[in-house]
Amino acid sequence: MQNNIFNFENTYMNLPDEFHSYVKPRKVISPKLAIFNDDLSTELGFNFSSFKPEDISNLLSGNIIPEGSSLIAQAYAGHQFGHFTILGDGRAILLGEHVLGDKRFDIQFKGSGPTPYSRSGDGLAAIGPMMREYIISEAMHYLNIPTCRSLAVVETGEDVIREQKYPGAILTRISKSHIRVGTFQFAVIQEDKDLVNKLFNYTIERHFPNLIESKSKALDFLYAIIEQQADLVTNWMRIGFIHGVMNTDNVALSGETIDYGPCAFMDHYDPLTVFSSIDHQGRYSFANQPIITQWNLARLAETILPLISDKHENALKLAEEAINTFADLYQSKWLDMMRLKIGLLTKENEDKDLISELLDVMQKHKADFTNTFRLLSEDTLPDEEFFKAKEFLYWYKKWKVRLKKESKSFEQLRKIMDVNNPRIIPRNHIIEKALKKAEEGDLSKIKEYVKILKDPYSSMINIEDEYLNPPNDSEKVLQTFCGT
Repeated sequence: MQNNIFNFENTYMNLPDEFHSYVKPRKVISPKLAIFNDDLSTELGFNFSSFKPEDISNLLSGNIIPEGSSLIAQAYAGHQFGHFTILGDGRAILLGEHVLGDKRFDIQFKGSGPTPYSRSGDGLAAIGPMMREYIISEAMHYLNIPTCRSLAVVETGEDVIREQKYPGAILTRISKSHIRVGTFQFAVIQEDKDLVNKLFNYTIERHFPNLIESKSKALDFLYAIIEQQADLVTNWMRIGFIHGVMNTDNVALSGETIDYGPCAFMDHYDPLTVFSSIDHQGRYSFANQPIITQWNLARLAETILPLISDKHENALKLAEEAINTFADLYQSKWLDMMRLKIGLLTKENEDKDLISELLDVMQKHKADFTNTFRLLSEDTLPDEEFFKAKEFLYWYKKWKVRLKKESKSFEQLRKIMDVNNPRIIPRNHIIEKALKKAEEGDLSKIKEYVKILKDPYSSMINIEDEYLNPPNDSEKVLQTFCGT
C-alpha cells in the first residue's frame, strides 16, 4: 500500500531539541475505522479513493507510518487552574505539517500511546472522548468558530482502563499548529534566551508573516494575539460555548479552539455555568472566559518581555499597556456581537442596557440560550412559557421600538440574526446518548448527529425536535470529564 497521502514538511523540527522528543506510535491489535471526515479530506487535498477501509485504519492508527512524517511529542508548560507545571504531549504525536499551497496543517494522532511527557499516564484514549472531540470540533467549524478539526477516529480493538473498561480509539486531529502560550512558557524556564528568540521568530514566520519587517515586532505580535483571542472568546460567548480547561497550554497561537475535553454548550442561560468535573471553583465558568483570556495573555506577555525592549521597566510598561487594552476591546466586540444577535446594525447608547435586561430575564426564567435568540427572529412569539412572562414581554416591546431605528426591514434584520444565532448546537445530552451507543458498538447516532450539525444556521432543513430542544430534567448533563 502506498502511504504518501500527506505532503509533509516538518519545519517545527528546525527548532532546538528542547521543544520535542522523538516517539513512535504504539501498534494496535485490530484497528477499525469508526468515522472518517470525507469533506475535510477533500479540502486538504488528500486522496484516499484507492484506499480500503482497513488501509486507512492501519495508516491512521500508526500501525503503518505515513511517508515523510517525523514523529514527535511536543514539549510545553502551562498554568493549569492557575498552577504552573511542566507538561508536553502526554498522549499525542505530531506526524508533521501537511502543506497545501501556501498553507500548512499539523497532522496529529491523539491516543496513540505514551510519550516522555505522559507523567505515569498510559497515553491512550477511549472512544467516547475521541468521538466527543470529533463531534464538537466539526460542529464548531460549521458554526464559523476558529477550531482544530478531526479527520478520523480509529478503534484500536483494545480496552482502555479508566474508571472502568472502554473501547480504545485514536483521533487524527488537524490544526494550523500546536504552538501554545505554554510553549513560550516552556522556552522561558529553560533559561536560554536564544530558545525564546527562535520560538518567537518561528511563530512569526508561521502565523504572522505580515510582522516580519515590523520595527516593534514583539509588541505588535502581542497586540495581534490580543485581537485574535478577543475575537475567539467573543465567538464562544455568541454560541454559549464553555471550554472548560482554559489553561495556558490550551491557548493556541494560531487562534484556533483546541482541546475539547470537558467542554460543553450551555442550555439554560446562567453566566456561572460550569460543566467540567475538575473545575471546582468555577474558574472557567461561562462568564469568566474573557477574564481568564486576559490572564492567559498576561502570561504570554511575560515570556516575551526581553523581546519587547532590552530595558525591563520599559518592556513591562509596554506589555501592561497592551494587556490592559483587552477588557475594552473585548467589551466592544461582545457588544457588537450581541447587537447582531438581536438584529441591531447601528449603535445606540441604550443598547447595552437592552441586552443586559434580556440576559437578566433569561437567567431568571432559565430560558434556553440558543433557542431564545433564534426564536426572536420569528414573525410571532412562540407559544412557550418564557415568551409569555411579563418581564420578557416588557423587554420585547422595548426591543421592537429599538428596531424601528434601523433603516432595514424586519425581514432583512432577521436574516442577520439568523446567521449569528444557530438553530442547532451540539447538545450535551444528545452527545452523551450518542457516545453511550458508540461505547456499545453502535456508531449510527454519532454519524447522524455529525451530519445534522453541518448546517447549524439553516431554517430550511427538517430537523427532529429531539435535536433542537433542551434536555428535560432526567436528561440534563451536569458534569463533563477530560477523558484522561
